[in-house]
Amino acid sequence: MKILSIESSCDETAAAIVENGVKILSNVVVSQIDIFAAYGGVIPEVAARSHLEAITPVIDKAFSDAHCSWDDIDAIAVTSAPGLLGSLLIGTLTARTLAILHKKPLYAVHHLKSHIYSNWLESDNSPSFPLLSLVISGGHTQILYMPAHNSFKIIGTTNDDAIGECFDKVAKILGLPYPGGPAINKLAKLGDPEKYPLPHPKTENPLDFSFSGLKTAVLRAVQKEVGVPISHPSSDLKNLLTDQQKADFAASFEKTAIDILLEKLKAALNEHQEVKSICFAGGVSANAALRSKASESIHNLPLFFPSPSLSGDNAAMVGAAAYFEIISGVQPTDPYSLNIYPRIAIS
Repeated sequence: MKILSIESSCDETAAAIVENGVKILSNVVVSQIDIFAAYGGVIPEVAARSHLEAITPVIDKAFSDAHCSWDDIDAIAVTSAPGLLGSLLIGTLTARTLAILHKKPLYAVHHLKSHIYSNWLESDNSPSFPLLSLVISGGHTQILYMPAHNSFKIIGTTNDDAIGECFDKVAKILGLPYPGGPAINKLAKLGDPEKYPLPHPKTENPLDFSFSGLKTAVLRAVQKEVGVPISHPSSDLKNLLTDQQKADFAASFEKTAIDILLEKLKAALNEHQEVKSICFAGGVSANAALRSKASESIHNLPLFFPSPSLSGDNAAMVGAAAYFEIISGVQPTDPYSLNIYPRIAIS
């Protein structure tokens, strides 16, 4: 079964053709990172206009790279939620139009579900059920329990900032480029992770996360280190830090953030000792320090990480998720409907 999939939830315009949920025939991604690097984050209206310009050429290239025609396509899949409204609209309208024109069944796919299913792509081994998935990205931080394909239960979530957003904001304080995750990971290798002790915020639900306090703790620690009051503009702090201080703060923050993620994951494992595997998903799962520390600290279960090229937003993961929806019996979405949100949502 070959599925054309489309992803446009944030600032990547992507299309892919995936076979049987695991084999990538093509995977084309046009990123808007260069556009938003100067702003330190995504501007929704600009992102939507960029999707509009790129989406048709991206789909054409996906067909060309896969050496496929419309006769080869069995279904169309598209990210329908969550994401930036304008960006999602470009992708979903395109997918609906193509489904009607070419008479193909349409599947509206949840974005977080797609990230989890990136672990099935181009892999010799598949995760075993039941499993836990730690979904960590710029917009999401959640622990999900998955007893079978297309069955999800959120058992932990963030109460405020997502982990990726926290990386971006700390990077901005230190004067590092957007996106913050790769920049902090690179600089942290030159720093002392024990130099600046940072707190582990507490939550009412022991499996929930809170990163707003950690971000503020970094800000206050930097202000204290350079000897300025808390009223001092955060945008100026980078000019008062030495290169070594920046590296030490990057290392200390990265270590604390990773420790928090793994503490919560281990707490979830204690509550679900029947779990047979663990999947990491989302852009932050590409962090090399996280991968190394997770492998060192969790020995009794197989760990699955998507390849770094599949950890960020891409369309291949959407095709994988749609395939496993189809074999689980999910019915297609009516392309004429204005509401194409997934019928089986993550709850």
